[in-house]
Amino acid sequence: MNRIDTALPGVCILEPRVFGDLRGWFMESWSRKKLETVGIYADFVQDNQSFSKERGTLRGLHYQRPPMAQAKLLRCTRGEILDVAVDVREGSPTYAAWVAVKLSAENKRQLFIPRGFLHGFITLTDDVEVLYKADNYYAPEADGNVLWKDPQIGIDWGMEPVVLSDKDRTAPLLAEAKTGFRYEEEKG
Repeated sequence: MNRIDTALPGVCILEPRVFGDLRGWFMESWSRKKLETVGIYADFVQDNQSFSKERGTLRGLHYQRPPMAQAKLLRCTRGEILDVAVDVREGSPTYAAWVAVKLSAENKRQLFIPRGFLHGFITLTDDVEVLYKADNYYAPEADGNVLWKDPQIGIDWGMEPVVLSDKDRTAPLLAEAKTGFRYEEEKG
């Protein structure tokens, strides 16, 4: 497994080894042992899957407040998405900064998003399926979101969304959200 760090510390792209032959291909999509060899230690407890019918469907920006926060490992198994992570840890040197990564069934890349980050994606094709692992269970009482077009964050989604949930359309700005995340500098 190859790890590619992004501009946001902790958020990284993972490229699994893909073995192909005349039958097609094979890959390990998840291995605790292999994640640990690239410095990711997460105890995943839940798998989630979404399907989006139409190109331009936007889901996000979502989070769960501590202590129910979630780290996520995402991959797109059908179609293509632009996957986005935003640092919302109060006091972080990269607070409100974002990264975007194209994930597709074709490139087989995965994105690891640690706790303390918003997550969202927009579909770049029709008929998109996204699978992700979470290291904490869904907790509706801790559920939160931030407006996808918050000017403080300034994400370039590459297109205007066509399909949005009411929840995402009316989400608060980051300045109004109560995420509960704090930055703690690592001590070496």
